[in-house]
Amino acid sequence: VQVVESGGGLVQAGGSLRLSCAASGSIFRDIAMGWYRRAPGKQRELVASIIRSGSSTTYADSVKGRFTITRDNAKNTVDLQMNSLKPEDTAVYYCNVQYNNGEYWGQGTQVTVSS
Repeated sequence: VQVVESGGGLVQAGGSLRLSCAASGSIFRDIAMGWYRRAPGKQRELVASIIRSGSSTTYADSVKGRFTITRDNAKNTVDLQMNSLKPEDTAVYYCNVQYNNGEYWGQGTQVTVSS
C-alpha cells in the first residue's frame, strides 16, 4: 500500500493550505483515513480523521472550527483544508489509512506557519 501526501508549504499566520493524500495498492477498502502531525519536540498527535462512509469525523480541539477533513472514496483520497493557520500549527503532517489488517502512513509533508 502506498500513501502519498501533497500540499504542504510555507504560509503566513491567518492563511490557508490544503493537504491531499492518496492511497493505492490495497485490494481492501479502508476503515478510516486521517491526518496526524508532529511538531518539533512534541509527540505525534491526531489532527482529524474520517470514517469510510464520511458520516463521522474527529478533530483535535486545537483545530476545531478551522480545519475540515473530507474524502473521496472513488479516488481513495482524503483532504485536509486548513484555514486561519497559526504558528503553532507548524509541524510535519502525516496521512494515515486504516484497514482491517493494519494501517499505513505517508512520508509526511511539512507545514510551516510564519508569524
